[in-house]
Amino acid sequence: MELTYYIEKQENYEPFLTYKIPENMHNDEKYARQLCEFFVSGGMEYELQSNEMKGSEEILVIKELGQVRRFAEEPSYKGRGIFLEFRTYNKTGDMPILHVQALNSHWDVMRYLLKDVVDIPGKGQYLRDSAEIDEDRAVYVVYVGEKI
Repeated sequence: MELTYYIEKQENYEPFLTYKIPENMHNDEKYARQLCEFFVSGGMEYELQSNEMKGSEEILVIKELGQVRRFAEEPSYKGRGIFLEFRTYNKTGDMPILHVQALNSHWDVMRYLLKDVVDIPGKGQYLRDSAEIDEDRAVYVVYVGEKI
């Protein structure tokens, strides 16, 4: 079983990254990644265009958006476990961190990724805007809009 990212190049799609299951990641991470609208890797940002399946292969078709947008506070979580950041979504400028949640599994992350309204510990309920997996910093990010 594999999870393969294909990148949209004009009229074609080219293989970009392939992860073997379970050698490179487990099913919980594979499914959590499929729930993220954005993907950051190698300093570049990508947007999910399509989520597909072909036999035992899981396929994510992405489009390159360009250099990743940098924010004032961007800690790395590499080697520290599974983390989820909640950030305020802003079209321009900084997107400040509202809360960082350490989680036990990617299944726990999926609970937040599946929701239209998320309950941020200590902050309350917010409308979910979008989510990304940031491989460079080893973190999931949920961007939120207004507080409910």
